[in-house]
This record gives sequence, structure tokens and C-alpha cells, in this order.
Amino acid sequence: MRTALRGRRGVWFGWSGNVRDEPLLGVAREGAVRYVTRDLSSEEYREYYVNYSNRVLWPLLHGRLDLVAYSRAALDAYFRTNAAFADAVQKIVRADDIIWIHDYHLIPLARMLRERGVGCRIGFFLHVPVPPRQTLVALPAHEELLPALAACDLIGTQTDEDARNLRDYFAQSALRGTGMQVPKIMAFPIGIDVDAIAASGRDAERSDEHRKLRASLGDQAMLLGVDRLDYSKGLPQRLRAYDRMLRKHPELAGRVTFLQIAPPTRSTISEYARMNRTLQRLAGRINGQHADETWQPIRYLNRSFASEELSSFYRAAKVGMVTPLRDGMNLVAKEYVASQNGEDPGVLVLSEFAGAACELHGALKVNPFDREQCADAMHAALTMPLEERRQRWRSMMGALRGNDIHSWRDAFLGELERTRAPIDEREQARAISASSAHSDIRLRARSAHSTSLTITQHPPAT
Repeated sequence: MRTALRGRRGVWFGWSGNVRDEPLLGVAREGAVRYVTRDLSSEEYREYYVNYSNRVLWPLLHGRLDLVAYSRAALDAYFRTNAAFADAVQKIVRADDIIWIHDYHLIPLARMLRERGVGCRIGFFLHVPVPPRQTLVALPAHEELLPALAACDLIGTQTDEDARNLRDYFAQSALRGTGMQVPKIMAFPIGIDVDAIAASGRDAERSDEHRKLRASLGDQAMLLGVDRLDYSKGLPQRLRAYDRMLRKHPELAGRVTFLQIAPPTRSTISEYARMNRTLQRLAGRINGQHADETWQPIRYLNRSFASEELSSFYRAAKVGMVTPLRDGMNLVAKEYVASQNGEDPGVLVLSEFAGAACELHGALKVNPFDREQCADAMHAALTMPLEERRQRWRSMMGALRGNDIHSWRDAFLGELERTRAPIDEREQARAISASSAHSDIRLRARSAHSTSLTITQHPPAT
């Protein structure tokens, strides 16, 4: 979000990344942007962040109802923490601000701000997928949580399908019989800073790290995966597809290598620890079956890398593997494309279930559950003629430049600035109050904005 805020004065508010028994507020400034941060208490971190945001909402929104671990205590902590955020935001917001709330950690925040008398325009952007209504209503107490988004003037999603699913939920479940209109919900696919990433790719090619990587590869072509260690990313399926490709094409022995980077995330959640063990076993088995004294087919790295090092990996990879089972957008796909050398670009193999598939038509699209299809796509990418690779890359770069991070920001905020509440504010306030367990909503009159207040749960470095 730093890039999105650049060139527009405003305030960024969110979690500091620190956990303390007594949460503190911090303030810093970078150019025209002021960063206001709040710590989480250990109880907030455990119940609000881990047990509800990441063990209930994350799997739900990715369609994994089998992994939802709901508890009322975690939901109550989620509401309490959002209320604490609302109290802090209320102290810094001005009547002519525009408020832009980000992601599933802060679903009830807009309603809580309305309850505290905040009347300026409020937008909400959901970075993750929206499953069908039938999945959303499976969330215990969904009627206490999800309708809170109706307090927003504009809700943004990554894809048109996500927007349709959320509109359907509001129309058929959340607002049915309340007299409220469905809030304005539109798709705003998030972009990247194309020029900066392209420049980073060019610089990486001249770096010592890149030369060392190229030397370690020799004549081998590299396939690359860069993903957080998460069950939504389809990592076991990807490794099994690579194994299948090697079995179908034994002539590739010693000529290819697969570098999978999967930095640890949410290590306190058991599902993630199991995922790491699964990937280590898979990589070991595949290496054991295919490797020889001079060749290791898979390099599995379970750690983080600086952005400069990732640029070097992107630039060196002949094939970029982005095959999540479900993803809101997946910016790695876009970063891989932008990092390529246009004269000799790599090929992107992309899951049809990633939001990026709606824009990157030059990718080889696959169903990540289809092992044979993924194996064939890997082989096709490795053997694709140069001119076809160039054509596909130019097509994708055109899409990236037409909708970069700055365009995404301007499109959302521009639409929010043009948006008005769908019904009279007093009626809207009464309707929101009637549809929730909360009351005493006071809305101030809107006026022209002066700054943007961006609110996100993630620490500012992310």
C-alpha cells in the first residue's frame, strides 16, 4: 500500500506488527503520508488475528469450509479489536476525509465508525476471493458480521465474479426484508508498479546474486514458484505435476530444475506446519526418484528473500508457476511478467482460479487440480518458440500497463468520490441499526475530501 499512497497525501492506519500486553499507538511520517500504527495485545493476536481472521475468515473466503475452526470467543475478540481500531480512527479522522478500509480483518469497521458518528465517505476493498452465497451463509453468525459492510459507500473486489457473489449474498441473505438497498459493489483488479518492477528486473540481471544463480543452473532451465506457505496455493499439486512431467519426458533429466520458494507464514496454525512437512517429504521423494550425482530436480526453500533477490529469480526463470487452488488476484504472476527480458521472456503458467487469469490472457492457463494438464503446460512452456513467448509477453505487459497500481488506486478512489449513499442518510442509519445488534448510529454530512485515510490490518512494511 505504500506505492498506492505515493503521490497522494493521507494517513495510513493499521497494525504495527508488534504484540504487547499494553498496546501502544505509534506515529511516523514518510513524505506526504503519515503512518499511525497500533499494537495488538497477546489476546487480540491470538483470538482476533489467528483464531478468527486466519482460522475462520481466510479458509471460508477461499472455499475451505472443512478448515473453518469457529468459536464464539474468537468472534467476540474480532469485534472487540475492530472496536478498538474504530476508537483510534475516530480520533484522527476529519469530516472531509475519504476512508479506505482494506481486507477481511476489518469487515465490521465501517459500521463501527458510523456508530461513532463518522459520516465521511467510506470504501472497503477485499483483497481475497468471495465464494458463492451458499458458502458465505455457512459461516456461523454470518448475519452479525457480513451485513456490516452495508455501512460502506463502495465495496471493491478483485473480479467480477467476486462482485456478483457478494451482491447475491446481500440481495438474498444479508439485506432481505430489511428495506435496505444492496451497497455499490464493483470489481477493481489490483495492479503493480510495472515500471519499478521492470527496472528491478533489469538491475537484477547485472547483480552478483543473479550471476551466482545462473552459474548454479549451468545449462538447466529453471521453473520457479514463489508463494507464501499456504494451503490455498496448490503447492503439493504443483510438485506432483512437476514429477509427472519428468516421468512423461525423461529426456528432461538434468536439463531442468524447479525452484520453489515458500516462506513460512502463520506458523502457530497447525495446518501450515503440516503443509511444510508435506512439501518437504514430496520434494525429498521426487529428488530421490529422479536425481543423480550431478542433478537435483527440486530446490525447496522454506524462507523469505528480499525483493532484489526475488527479482533475480524472476528474471532467471524460464517458466513462472502460479497455480493456486483459489486466489483473489496473485501479484506474483504480474511481478514475474514485469520482471522478464522482453527479448527473451519466460512463460507464465497460471491457474484459472487466480484473479490474475482474468487479465493475463497470454499465460498458459491450467486447472491446478488436473495433474496431467499442469504437467503438459510445464512442458509446453519449456519448449515454446521464442516468437510465441514474445507475443504472449507483450500481450500481458499491455494488460499490466493498462491497469497498474496507480490506475487501481485512482479508479477506486475516483468511484468512491462520486458515490453517494443509495438512500437518505437517516433512513440508511435506521436500516443499518435495525439489521445489526448495534444502535445509535449518527452520520455527519459529507463534504469534499481533503485527504485519504487508508486503514489496513497489515503492518506498513507489507
